[in-house]
Amino acid sequence: MPSFELLPGSADSPVLLHVPHSARAIPGDVREGIVLDDAALGRELDHITDAHTDGIAERAAELAGVRPWRFVNRLSRLVVDPERFPDEREEMLAVGMGAVYTRTTHRGALRAPDTDPGPLVERYFRPYAQAMSDAVAERLAATGRAVVIDVHSYPAKALPYELHGAGPRPPVCLGTDAFHTPPELAEAARSAFAGCGETGLDSPFSGTYVPLEYYGTDARVTALMVEIRRDTYMTEPGGPAGPGLERLARALAALVDAL
Repeated sequence: MPSFELLPGSADSPVLLHVPHSARAIPGDVREGIVLDDAALGRELDHITDAHTDGIAERAAELAGVRPWRFVNRLSRLVVDPERFPDEREEMLAVGMGAVYTRTTHRGALRAPDTDPGPLVERYFRPYAQAMSDAVAERLAATGRAVVIDVHSYPAKALPYELHGAGPRPPVCLGTDAFHTPPELAEAARSAFAGCGETGLDSPFSGTYVPLEYYGTDARVTALMVEIRRDTYMTEPGGPAGPGLERLARALAALVDAL
């Protein structure tokens, strides 16, 4: 199984739906470096996985008038987290959750604290980052711009690992970047998700993913993170999706069409 997949959209679409945290798969040799037993690992995956966000993105692509492209991580973020900075810039290092996690959502041990992240970064993180850069480059070449919509979810109640978990937890949180999120992009998202309950900005999670090659330098690449509170579409933690998934997919499709 490939560790990630680029699913084609319309040739004239600038939109790339990025789904980094929806998978639970962990290769056997990577599993060997995780200290949790199988039951505890299953519980951790329930908490850390953005379950069904790949389904939301897939359904939105089907509903959109102009089909967006989708870049989907097929491995768990417990292998590597492709959205972290791979160096000391990453604030989540403070809780053992840099590009390669050593701690769990409840701040317990996931890997040995002296785990060298280098091999996993080279094997999984860097190829993923390069492929995302290439996907953005293709949209720029085809349409003159690229719009990365980062599709995530988060639990209704804050987990111990969250650094900013004390703020509002609206049904939809929009994560923005000062350089890459123009006001009109955030406003389009607010309008698209208006029927899904309150939409907030940058709480409990802020920022959005842009490949480092373009980050902070290329204004043709715009980006927005869409964080969906899990109780609005699924049974927490790690349970099945409910009817809210279709409503959210339609809202995401409306955002795609507005772009």
